[in-house]
Amino acid sequence: MRRARSLVLQSVSKAYTAGVNAVDGIDLTVEAGEFISFLGPSGSGKTTTLMMIAGFEQPTSGSISIDGRRIDAIAPYDRNIGMVFQNYALFPHMSAADNVGFPLRMRDLPAAERRERVDAALAMVGLAALRERAPAALSGGQQQRVALARALVFEPDLVLLDEPLGALDKSLREQMQIELKRIHRNLGVTMIYVTHDQSEAMAMSDRIAVFNHGRIEQAGTPGAIYAAPRTRFVASFVGDSNIFDGVATGDGSIEVAGLGRLEVPRRDLRAGAAVSVLLRPEAIRIVSGGAVATTTRTMVIDEIVNFGDSVLLIGHVGAQSLRVRCPSIAMPPLALGQSCAVEWNPAHLHVIEA
Repeated sequence: MRRARSLVLQSVSKAYTAGVNAVDGIDLTVEAGEFISFLGPSGSGKTTTLMMIAGFEQPTSGSISIDGRRIDAIAPYDRNIGMVFQNYALFPHMSAADNVGFPLRMRDLPAAERRERVDAALAMVGLAALRERAPAALSGGQQQRVALARALVFEPDLVLLDEPLGALDKSLREQMQIELKRIHRNLGVTMIYVTHDQSEAMAMSDRIAVFNHGRIEQAGTPGAIYAAPRTRFVASFVGDSNIFDGVATGDGSIEVAGLGRLEVPRRDLRAGAAVSVLLRPEAIRIVSGGAVATTTRTMVIDEIVNFGDSVLLIGHVGAQSLRVRCPSIAMPPLALGQSCAVEWNPAHLHVIEA
């Protein structure tokens, strides 16, 4: 595998209709060897951005460069980019080996070199023994591995993956996530992964770019995106959340209807400023004996959802809804309509300014 390449998008926009941008002025640098996920809901611009990088869509404005060389005016087949699609896009009449070797044949590589590269690529994805099978004789996960091997076999400058695991069941999807991370770690190739699945992006990425309405609202490590979202959209889209609207008092606390004053780890907020406060459900704990502290509240339970390893309590404190997630083994016996005391560490409150 050749050395990893960096990618730079500068003021990239795509308009399908006059005055309406599917992608609206994106600036992003993807470092060489990085695994970055484009995360967002349907219609947020992530796939359109990927298609512009691949060359299947042309930017209305802006530039796209790999290692300082502009590629936005270059045909897709001249960009040296590997692509893995959600539907695999394998040739049904070709064996796994012939599918993987197709990009090499199009590049007129000698037969002996093609065979060597194909064997190495299939071994890398654990399919060396199935090289002669047709796609119809392979499972969904095996077909996805063939598609990945095909995208890597010609030593691309970067690899683009467009929701490649969406058609797989949960168990197989998790296995493929591990395999993709292993392959990325071993090869060091730059990978861009499009998904609307937040847990998938969190589990696999070095960085995540969160898309909304054609723009990147935040790009950062999974830890930063989860713990310190910059916008209300990012806070609500990534992970489960409690988001409270309130007003800063100017003394390090936020006044929230139904919850009263919340102490926050911020002392720089202007009095009277409208802000949002994020509190993740797993940061709240159930306390026994009606413990009294500045963070203790009494919640009435409206719904109990058991996920096996954890339990989600959905309830309310006054008029304010609240979500609490507890490990199943630490869950006290509770019932619908029952009240319980809950509390949290103020350090776990994250303020999002308007």
